[in-house]
Amino acid sequence: MKNLLFLFIFFLVTFSQHIFAQDAIVKGVVLDESNQPVEGANVSYKSSGTKTNENGVYILNIPSNQDITIKISHVGLKDITFTINLQENQTYELNPILKTDIEQISEVVISGRERKIVEGITTLDPETIRITPSANAGVEGLLKTLPGVSSNNELSTQYAVRGGNFDENLVYVNEIEVYRPFLIRSGQQEGLSFVNTDLVRNVDFSAGGFQAKYGDKLSSVLDITYRRPTRFDLTADLSLLGGSISAGGITKNKKFAGVVGVRYRDNSLLVDARQTETNFRPRFADVQTYLSYNFSKKFELGFLGNIAINKYDYEPLTRQTNFGPITDPIALTVFYDGQEEDRYETYFGALKGTYRANENLTLKLIGSAYHTQEQEHFDIFAAYFLGTVNTDIGGEDLGEVEFSEGVGSQLTHARNNLDALIFNLEHKGTYTADEHQIDWGIKYTSEDIRDRIQEYEIIDSAGFSIRPPGTFVNDQPYNPNASPIVPFTSVRATNMVNIDRFSGFAQYSLRTNIKEHEIWANVGVRAHNWNVSGDGISSSSQTVFSPRAQVAIKPDWKSDMIFRLSGGWYHQPPFYRELRDLQGTVQPDVKAQQSIHIVAGNDYSFNMWNRPFRLTTELYYKKLTDVNSYTIENVRIRYRANNNAEAYAAGFDLRLNGEFVPGTESWFSLGLLKTEENLDNRGYIDRPTDQRIKVGALFQDYVPTIPNLKMYLNLVYQTGVPGGSPSNADPYDFQTRLRDYRRADLGISYIVVDQKIRRKEGNFFNKFRELNVGFEIFNLFDNLNSITNTFVRDAASQRQFAIPNFLTQRVFNVRLGMKF
Repeated sequence: MKNLLFLFIFFLVTFSQHIFAQDAIVKGVVLDESNQPVEGANVSYKSSGTKTNENGVYILNIPSNQDITIKISHVGLKDITFTINLQENQTYELNPILKTDIEQISEVVISGRERKIVEGITTLDPETIRITPSANAGVEGLLKTLPGVSSNNELSTQYAVRGGNFDENLVYVNEIEVYRPFLIRSGQQEGLSFVNTDLVRNVDFSAGGFQAKYGDKLSSVLDITYRRPTRFDLTADLSLLGGSISAGGITKNKKFAGVVGVRYRDNSLLVDARQTETNFRPRFADVQTYLSYNFSKKFELGFLGNIAINKYDYEPLTRQTNFGPITDPIALTVFYDGQEEDRYETYFGALKGTYRANENLTLKLIGSAYHTQEQEHFDIFAAYFLGTVNTDIGGEDLGEVEFSEGVGSQLTHARNNLDALIFNLEHKGTYTADEHQIDWGIKYTSEDIRDRIQEYEIIDSAGFSIRPPGTFVNDQPYNPNASPIVPFTSVRATNMVNIDRFSGFAQYSLRTNIKEHEIWANVGVRAHNWNVSGDGISSSSQTVFSPRAQVAIKPDWKSDMIFRLSGGWYHQPPFYRELRDLQGTVQPDVKAQQSIHIVAGNDYSFNMWNRPFRLTTELYYKKLTDVNSYTIENVRIRYRANNNAEAYAAGFDLRLNGEFVPGTESWFSLGLLKTEENLDNRGYIDRPTDQRIKVGALFQDYVPTIPNLKMYLNLVYQTGVPGGSPSNADPYDFQTRLRDYRRADLGISYIVVDQKIRRKEGNFFNKFRELNVGFEIFNLFDNLNSITNTFVRDAASQRQFAIPNFLTQRVFNVRLGMKF
């Protein structure tokens, strides 16, 4: 913690001088009629100008407080000319569309950046995502540095947002909802995120208060857009953890374009840094593609496909964990026998047709299918010893166990299989007229789930079988124990479930002015009906309505500020896992969880040191009813499926981002959260996701004398969450918290070749468009973070010890990136 605070203070002190510029900045992305980036477009005024890069991005400095006429042009496309007048230090984002048929002369309209700000959406740069060091690199790794987003497991791609759990987050790729496996119970089983960052063009994230056009979840929306290439490109990334290769191209007539990516990952390097010695090969691979074909200027057909195969073969050998005070250390030594074999195979395909009837009306039809086959088989026997540790600094046996105080054994068994097939058919439409916009949609979903769960746990301590808590009273020798021996925990169930869903939404958006103040408003409603049926299940049907609204104002002030207020009555109809109780039985009458959500936010854009910065603050409050309470172990969530709780979440999020170092984006974030739940009217206690304090930072820098040598630092500090108690314990008796989560990942990269750096003619490196080599240090300060506790009882003293299950220690990785 001290190291983290030192770095945080160092960065703030280093950049504490404020020098304000006298210019303004216009930036954005130039797009064509297919909403694809235009590379090499000229953006100019008078004798000054710039060009767009391969992603269509441009940044132009202009004089402030005067009318400036800017021209954007590209060969084969008609020019666009507009006049703009910005205040001192103001940064304005404009994302124009270059057409092929008409000349364009216009005044400035609200920019893409401002539209997303008023909607409460955070936009992340895909290139920043790709270069940020993380044990689980990808979009989720960067999300965890944002305020309000938390995860205390670097091996997992899952995240909790503002007091919610992992199942409360929506993920879309090109407006198509995507899913993740059901049976994952630990982060090291997850493998790859669905999102392939090599294919990404745009990343939008909302932590709450989102519009009605998004689906029925309680916490957040991650909206990903895959790119449509404008030329042939080839990218490869290799490291000790695996590699990826992607390619994109477009035909000469510009009608057909596509990207495809292949990824492979082997987490053995990360697992070797844990305290349990294993024979372990966690291997994950997937192939993903997005193809699009323009039949005409009005109609485009897109295809998104993904095949993922995850294999998790685990054979634990031994483990020794030392804990307790330095003066009286205790060790848990475990010897294992057995193995675990898990398989997760998912297949996903979707077609998306887009018809642009005219400049005002766009119609879309989306169909998708998702199939997952999952297997979780293990038999693991563990014999454990609890003993004292040799503390003789000069002795040969320092750190070795001298005397065993407690002995026992544990046998865990599972034969879990799941097969799920999900179909979606959806129509969406958008109509715009001047400052008005109407969006609507209707969707049908069919879910066919076939699930068999058979698992048990047998615990033996000093020769006595431990029975389930609360089911047995030992009054021997007065009465003999004649009952049969039973497992400590046992779950057996077979479920054949069908869920049919109809959902839809309608929303209206308005942009107007009151005097010189800009106003943006949105109001909408969602409806969701679902019916649960299946073998041995009485059919149950329910319907919910979710009204939502947003309003934002940009005052006519010298300071560039936007104020916004959003909220609504959100519902989350239960998915299959939320219908299954702790015994594996499906409860078809489980209600939708409800949340009245209010978010108040402010965005302040300003220039400091002649560079753009933005300070974002948000206050939020969620009142939840019909809560489906749950227990969580690692990343496995098991619901009680009885809507037996009510809860609330309240907090404050702050994020400062900008160019702390010229030409790079960095940010610092702070999140404060308090969330509690009341189970069966027994009183409020902390929820499993009660993450009180969250501090995150992403910092990029380079050596001034060697600008090709770059540094990337990813910092996260989070206070411990409830989760340090036995999984079978009554939460009202145990509110033990895990230790604080502290992590720093460092990446150093040297750019050999890029678009600005070219070698002499004939040099081998000129064959690359980009080439960089570097290394990464995960868990830079070697902090011992824990995900759960193992509880062991000492037979002699009758004390119960909580032994932390540590995550990864410091790990070194080498990385090579190439673009052709």
